[in-house]
Amino acid sequence: MSYFGTDGIRGLFGKFPITPDFVLKLGYVTGQVLVEHHVSSKKKPSVVIGKDTRLSGYVIEAALQAGFNSAGVDVHMVGPLPTPAIAHLTRSFHADAGVVISASHNPYYDNGIKFFAADGRKLSDEMQDAINKKLDGIVEGHADYTQEDPAQLGKHFRINDAKGRYIEFCKGSFPYQYDLSNLKIVIDCANGSGYSVGPRVLRELGAEVIAIHNKPDGININDKCGSTYPEAIQQAVVEHKADLGIALDGDGDRIIMVDENGDLVDGDGILYILATKSETKAAGVVGTQMSNMGLQLALEAEGITLERAKVGDRYVMQGLEANDWILGGEPSGHILCLDKSRTGDAIIAGLQVLAVMAQTKQTLSQLTKGFKLLPQTLVNVRLEQMADPYDFPELAQAFDEASKSIEGRGRLLIRKSGTEPLIRVMVELDNAEECDKLANELAVKVKAVMGETAIV
Repeated sequence: MSYFGTDGIRGLFGKFPITPDFVLKLGYVTGQVLVEHHVSSKKKPSVVIGKDTRLSGYVIEAALQAGFNSAGVDVHMVGPLPTPAIAHLTRSFHADAGVVISASHNPYYDNGIKFFAADGRKLSDEMQDAINKKLDGIVEGHADYTQEDPAQLGKHFRINDAKGRYIEFCKGSFPYQYDLSNLKIVIDCANGSGYSVGPRVLRELGAEVIAIHNKPDGININDKCGSTYPEAIQQAVVEHKADLGIALDGDGDRIIMVDENGDLVDGDGILYILATKSETKAAGVVGTQMSNMGLQLALEAEGITLERAKVGDRYVMQGLEANDWILGGEPSGHILCLDKSRTGDAIIAGLQVLAVMAQTKQTLSQLTKGFKLLPQTLVNVRLEQMADPYDFPELAQAFDEASKSIEGRGRLLIRKSGTEPLIRVMVELDNAEECDKLANELAVKVKAVMGETAIV
């Protein structure tokens, strides 16, 4: 079986697979795969392990470390840092892999584990398959997970300057001839892994910074704050008369921005600015099935192609590499700027928008003037067990009829979440009232038909 979802392994802490016993096995078999692929005879394979601020991260961190060490892999521990920082430090340390302990935008009681390859990209499908195969053997009791020769055990090291290294990397993505000394910026850190580095990067570039939700206690991560709850930063920007706001998610790879009027600029808006307002227009942009039709129309008006990939930054990356483009992302705020970083990075994406503001001497609202998103309604139907709504003929017919009814005016997207037991019902339509009505009608039908599994 495959233990990996679209973004690593994720679930409720204390429930399989996010248990200390399974995580120990995961660290061991991943270490075995790294040992088998390691080419140097002078040193052991190594990994960089970082985490967000969830209390359960301490337990998972210890179990992973023990598993890797038992397999003969050295471990570099960096503590709470954004996910993209681990990707950068994996390359910087010439490690064989990077590991992030995080459930991103999920509540504190969830946690997860995601991997980076040596080059800072997501782990390849081939490596995941090798890990899955070994995990099956251990989980089913057909293989052991102990190191017979103590001389082959790995060591672990605490990297004390990891935070400073990442801060300098972020600052290096901002044009040296500009600074942020004329800006007042509110940053919502989501009580997550960017709580320290996010404000520091902005302050060191000269901005006046007001940090909110930057006091994590292990359970307040993403708790009515951050990029998934932007109301707080909208209010803070207006109250403080700030020039803009930046909201991160729990692991620092998503960004939502707020202009000086308190209006939201989501991932589609950020892509529009970076693609059309930078000194050099984008050759093309990779979005996803969730990218608003308004973005597509706005880019087409500028002669820029929008290509849609499956949901997930892994697929956005594949689309960028296939086209040799550098800019892509998702409405949720995963933004890839491949000329600056090899993975989605909220801080670096925000800095690129700030660079455009500095270059053009325009406010955030001026940069998005004329950019209009089609009304969009997204309704999530939570399940006790994941199921495919298209397996139900009654639902498949309803979706088909709804899609035909709005053809030429909008679009319908029904998909399973890759990280949670959710069915996402999304409708885009040129009329907001009709859009909302259709999305909710379809969601109610999903609940009615899948009544044994759906949580109303």
